[in-house]
Amino acid sequence: MTAASVRENNWTIPNLLTVSRILMTPGIVMAFADRRFDIAWVLFAAAGLTDALDGLLARILRQRSNFGAMLDPLADKILLDTSFVCLALQDWIPSWLAVLVVSRDVFIVGGLALLQYSGVDVKRGIRPVWFSKCATLAQILLVLLIMVEHSLAVDYPASRLGLVGTVALLTAVSGVYYVNLGFRMAPHNGTNGHSDGGHDGNRH
Repeated sequence: MTAASVRENNWTIPNLLTVSRILMTPGIVMAFADRRFDIAWVLFAAAGLTDALDGLLARILRQRSNFGAMLDPLADKILLDTSFVCLALQDWIPSWLAVLVVSRDVFIVGGLALLQYSGVDVKRGIRPVWFSKCATLAQILLVLLIMVEHSLAVDYPASRLGLVGTVALLTAVSGVYYVNLGFRMAPHNGTNGHSDGGHDGNRH
């Protein structure tokens, strides 16, 4: 298989859905800036739908790729971090929560880059964990709930507070887990650290 064919195979239906999620993020920001919160939450819901579909289609169509495994979590981080910053600027969520979510992702991406630069094969050592997936799901639900509240003039304080607590807990726990994993994988005495097990996809 030539390098050209590998590049062509990267543009599968699941990967195109992932790219569309990234491209929707500026539209969400523009809708926020224009105070068109109804458009913002519809775009966010559509982006969340692509998040569910790309992984499902990758399995059904057997179109998993290393490019998709890297792009999918990056698209999630771009979408969610941007959304949390927008909500915090509107004072709809606590500022500390947005800082927690964004800081966790910065540490993860920065740590992966440092490990890769140090010669560590991060694709072999890092596997998704259930509480990290739950953190992403809780973040999506919180953003969607708050957008719906403000676009439809409804109020669900108990659900909102519950999701804020859930997001904070799961984000902090998963952040500590990945930081600890990164330290264990870091090269020591000139050798590269690898944890056991394979890797199906980097979804943090």
